[in-house]
Amino acid sequence: MFSRLLALQGSRRAILARAACLVAVVAVIDWIVKGNVYFGFLYLFSMLMVGTIFRPWQIALAAVFCTGLSELFGPFVFDPATSPAQDALLFVALSAVGLFSREVKANHERELESRRTVEKEVAVRREAEEQLEFLIQTSPIAIIVTKSGGEILTGNSAAVRLFGVKEGDLPGKNILQYIPALERVLTSENRQRVFRTEMQCRGKRDNGDIFLANVFFSTYGTAKGPRLAALVADASEDLRDRAEYGLEQLMAGTRIMVGAISHEVRNVCGAITVIYENLARSTNLAKNRDFEVLGSLVKTLNTIASLEVRKSTGRVEAESVDLPEFLDEARIVLDPYCAEAEITVKWNIPAYLPSVRIDRHSLLQVLLNLVKNSRRALEDSSVKRIEITAEAGHGMAFITVCDTGLGISSPEKLFQPLQEGAKATGLGLFLSRAFMRSFGGDLRYDSRTPGCCFVIELAEAGGRHVHHDGLE
Repeated sequence: MFSRLLALQGSRRAILARAACLVAVVAVIDWIVKGNVYFGFLYLFSMLMVGTIFRPWQIALAAVFCTGLSELFGPFVFDPATSPAQDALLFVALSAVGLFSREVKANHERELESRRTVEKEVAVRREAEEQLEFLIQTSPIAIIVTKSGGEILTGNSAAVRLFGVKEGDLPGKNILQYIPALERVLTSENRQRVFRTEMQCRGKRDNGDIFLANVFFSTYGTAKGPRLAALVADASEDLRDRAEYGLEQLMAGTRIMVGAISHEVRNVCGAITVIYENLARSTNLAKNRDFEVLGSLVKTLNTIASLEVRKSTGRVEAESVDLPEFLDEARIVLDPYCAEAEITVKWNIPAYLPSVRIDRHSLLQVLLNLVKNSRRALEDSSVKRIEITAEAGHGMAFITVCDTGLGISSPEKLFQPLQEGAKATGLGLFLSRAFMRSFGGDLRYDSRTPGCCFVIELAEAGGRHVHHDGLE
């Protein structure tokens, strides 16, 4: 309103024109009106105008100009004794008004800018809050905020469904009746501590049903006291899936192991049968009762081994696996494992690799077993490096795992089970090769490469399925 009354709004040129017109009007009035009537104070309004657009030195020049006009057209005759002091006071007054107007204008602009900034921040914050509220309410994971004592302040729709309460009944309830394990966090001695962690514990629904809960929680302080924010997910189905998958893997591994061992027993039985027949032809043991019983036992054992092979060597369910994608997943598992032992892993993966027929988990177990063996072999090595290379050709894909160890002194014994001096059960390589052969692939040792090098052979998903008859 003040700016409008003094015509302080508009462009720089318009304000300057209005100020010049006002100065001219005041000068003319001061010149026309006779008598001891002083109109020089009216120049203050002109200074208010120009103060909003001029710089300090320009304001000073304008004050000098208005002071000169007042002295020139004023009603009083110039007196050397008093006029300079009066002119100085007028100059100071005019300059002060101009500078005051300039400062008022600057403060007004800063206030407007600050208001625009605040309004923009409020709008951004409101939008962020709306987006956050939308994400919280639509999240499939239960999100809750509680007071320091466990009283629930707010919870999203997923929390209502997870805990089995009615819509709107969750606030006011205590989180401990649903997640009892949080009691240790909400005790009086821990309320001032800051937690950023996760846990897996037992959860309870409103009707008493129990479920496995994955809880990610953190504590923070507010003006109204400590708060706890928690994300709760029902892990019961994952637990069941893991248990079922683990059972399937156990059964698959058992079938392969039994088939492999049955094959070894069959080989031994075959050798015993040959020796038995040779003894029967070349000696007089053919009519010996004990010798005949021994032959019957060998035949029975051979029959049992053959029966176990037919029942147990059924192939584990295979699927088409994208090999580059699988190797990326394997890298996530193997790189940190090797980094713990200060082993450098170099991956040579071409841009294109075919899909292969394999069980993803079984192949990962074979790779992990090979890398574990390399890690043990490199414990005392000066150069600790593992190189994993993938390539494809002739309907097969190959994964080569080589390390800078001393190599194998007796490669012919590598895949024999229960070897003397083995670190664990002595079944690792034996079962790894059995796994690969059950999918139409193979695992072999490459003695041509320096160090210790194993090659995993995999059948392409779209290629000819290679079948290995028997386990050697």
